[in-house]
Amino acid sequence: MKRISSLFLVAMLSGAVTLGAYKLVFDQESNNSALSVVPTETNYTKNVNLGAENVDFTKAAEEAVHTVVHVKNVSYSRARPNSMMEYIYGYRGGEQRAQVGTGSGVIITEDGYIVTNNHVIQNASELEITLNNNKSYKARLVGTDSKMDIALLKVDTDEKLPYATFGNSDDIKVGEWVLAVGNPYNLTSTVTAGIVSAKARNLSKNNIQSFIQTDAAVNPGNSGGALVNTSGQLIGINTMISSTTGSYVGYSFAVPSNIARKIIEDIMEYGNVQRGVLGVQGGELNSYVSKELGISETQGFYVNGITENSGADKAGIKKGDIITSIDNKPIRGFSDINASIATKRPNDVIKVGINRDGDKLNLSVRLTKNEIYSYSGLDLENLNSVEKKKLKLDYGVRIKNITDERYMPYYDELKGGIILSIDNIKADNIETVSDVLSNKNPNQKTRVEMLTKNGEVIRFLI
Repeated sequence: MKRISSLFLVAMLSGAVTLGAYKLVFDQESNNSALSVVPTETNYTKNVNLGAENVDFTKAAEEAVHTVVHVKNVSYSRARPNSMMEYIYGYRGGEQRAQVGTGSGVIITEDGYIVTNNHVIQNASELEITLNNNKSYKARLVGTDSKMDIALLKVDTDEKLPYATFGNSDDIKVGEWVLAVGNPYNLTSTVTAGIVSAKARNLSKNNIQSFIQTDAAVNPGNSGGALVNTSGQLIGINTMISSTTGSYVGYSFAVPSNIARKIIEDIMEYGNVQRGVLGVQGGELNSYVSKELGISETQGFYVNGITENSGADKAGIKKGDIITSIDNKPIRGFSDINASIATKRPNDVIKVGINRDGDKLNLSVRLTKNEIYSYSGLDLENLNSVEKKKLKLDYGVRIKNITDERYMPYYDELKGGIILSIDNIKADNIETVSDVLSNKNPNQKTRVEMLTKNGEVIRFLI
């Protein structure tokens, strides 16, 4: 009996050690982010079908207001002289004047990392943040992503700061109650309520964003503030309003928290944003486009071209395929593809659902890094900083090679040329060009503005 009891005790201890080791190893692997993230199995109560009078916003508001800060951006510019005499003798000419911009930000770690909008801190010489308790700190810029309008700041303090917990923005539903929390004009935190009006909205000039749209009142000083659900979880970073007056008129927009979180983690770990590329060109389907193409499907992304050696190319995606899902999430157009890919990195593997002439396929695609982009027989690459300085440009992509016979008569003129804009949208880099072209209807012509090797600016259609 004694021996059996001993064996039982040993077995229990072994099991405890095994379980402990399992928890130690696998729990660490499941969340290696420095950010606070709600566990995936957590289900919060969604007050979707309740009127505002039946929803308690107080808990979420109380948690959120302490994590949202006021951001002050000070930049300097030289004043112009008031007269020719001042210019000649330097009485006042060249005097520096301070310009102050303001916005909001969200504390995301207790040691002082803060996320805000890139446009809030753009061109800043000095940055200062003020907490909800009126304490102020100097802040430094850690990194930015102008494409998604996200910036990461850091303040140095021995005090443990209140911070927001990231929710899963993929889980939000249209009609769900949300709160927009900002710290505009240094008035301390303000809270407004609304519902999610739409997901995966594209509003930027480049058609490369994927916003959450809400009807919560947001004004310019709220840029960079928090969009939270009724449990106080961060589900978006408020970034813009749709208005002709500059003030709120009914709709506001936020970068989804899953995209913002991925950008922040990239900046923290790599110093820049790591973007994976699918490698397809084409356009969103609708009744008109489908009729033009002679197909019956009216939803999805129609593939009109494949980037050579991209993940899509290697996985067997073909021209004429219709992308209907990514990782089992429906794809209705380019904004849905952008939302799915924006949270991935090079070498991540995704599942792409394809409709190929009525056959349903599910292909595994390994995303690649966006170093060379091919479109309509032109291989494009980014300019490096030395080349930009030499050309006195801060944007542009080079035509590295030409693979289409149609352009061979113009080979010498085109190769090495710098594309300045695509359809009147500035060609900041190949990612911007890729996003603009990927969102075009398949049968549309593309207007290109190019700087030739001889220094001439020419325009043509492809």
